[in-house]
Amino acid sequence: MMLTWVIYDITDSRRRESVVRICKGYGLYRVQKSVFLGDLNRNELDSLALECGEVVDLDADSLYVFPMCEDCFRKIKLIGNAFDRELVSDEVISKFF
Repeated sequence: MMLTWVIYDITDSRRRESVVRICKGYGLYRVQKSVFLGDLNRNELDSLALECGEVVDLDADSLYVFPMCEDCFRKIKLIGNAFDRELVSDEVISKFF
């Protein structure tokens, strides 16, 4: 499993909601309105990217799927109100502290 970030800027509400459903379907946690985070294996990461790629408008939208190692994740600096605790599971939050 590898920690995976999905970050997007999608102009159309219908396409955006499709991406949200896909991310939630893979068990990712919404950490901001346009950011999801969770553990995926390599096949899941590839499948998620393919599914999202079928939804987004390549000329108008952007979507990033970033795998991240646990060591790098621990080095992240959080400033300000980093996560809405109601949107993130205790499992992911505990990795930050």
